Amino acid sequence: MELLRALTQPLVLAGLVTWAAVALGLPMEQSGRPALMWSLALAYLVGFVAIDVLPGRWQQRLRMPLLALQAACALALVWLAPRGGTAPVLLVVLVAQLAMALPPRVTVPAVVVLNVALYLLLREAGYTQPLLVTTLYVGFQAFAALTAHYARTAEASRDALAAVNADLLATRALLADSARSNERLRVARELHDVAGHKLTALGLNLRLLEADPALRMRDELRTCRTLAGELLGDLRNLVAAMRHDDGLDLATALHALAAPLPKPSLHLRIDPTARVTDPAVAEAIVRTVQEALTNAARHAGAERLTVALDREGNTLHLRIDDDGRLHGPLREGNGLAGMRERLATLGGRLALSTGDAGALRIDAEIPA
Repeated sequence: MELLRALTQPLVLAGLVTWAAVALGLPMEQSGRPALMWSLALAYLVGFVAIDVLPGRWQQRLRMPLLALQAACALALVWLAPRGGTAPVLLVVLVAQLAMALPPRVTVPAVVVLNVALYLLLREAGYTQPLLVTTLYVGFQAFAALTAHYARTAEASRDALAAVNADLLATRALLADSARSNERLRVARELHDVAGHKLTALGLNLRLLEADPALRMRDELRTCRTLAGELLGDLRNLVAAMRHDDGLDLATALHALAAPLPKPSLHLRIDPTARVTDPAVAEAIVRTVQEALTNAARHAGAERLTVALDREGNTLHLRIDDDGRLHGPLREGNGLAGMRERLATLGGRLALSTGDAGALRIDAEIPA
């Protein structure tokens, strides 16, 4: 299902159709090495498809080698069959991929190198106007690159909007939970101060009535006093239950953060004793997990993020692990630095390390 979804994305589908059109034109090429041509075409196809169907961590690691493979195959096909005119179309698809995957400062020099090679191959093949043909394909490439660039920009805007929406949903969940807790506490105080006071006064008045010899033997009076005492006891139990705070609902807020991200999936383990009642502490935990989700998706290519929250005495322990892999040494950027500063304002601390598989591990301690 994941493979089918990847292959039916609009730009991928357009690339597959273009490759099929070039492949249909290969038998008409006047080349003495058809087996080599088909091998190169299939190698190009494998590289094209692999970039979109590989898991996240392998995709980041192999993207550049696969793009280089596609470039080599496309230029080799131009060299083997320069007269047909269809092989350079593969460079148009490649340039679109470069624009989707790389920033312009990398894409533009790569496109220049590709087209210089295309021009030299066409001139070597004896084209009367190799510069005109190269310029024509540069126009197609520019159109494809701009289309891919705007698609990439639209995806980035969509992801940013989804992240902001998730942030708002998580904040709303915490605020709503905090408001419910405050309202419960207010109602408990009102019951204790108003109803409890009046029931106590009622009990005292009933006791005074019992001192009257004319009323002492009335069963109704004893029943009223008993009921008043039981009602006062029930009210105290109710107030105690309402004052009992189970803490803010962190699970709902964290799942709201992870919902817009296709990867990594979020797996929570919150110890029942790790209740968080302070909104500032809850926000620090939510922001820490949010930054970890962003780093795991953007830099590590992780498929799964595990968050564990435990309590030891008056300290909350937060551990975050993912199954991705860091590329290069661990460097503390703005996101991790902001995470450390946020925890430090609450008297907490942050420790960063790498797991056995090379993934980032975050350990935080927060007084609570």
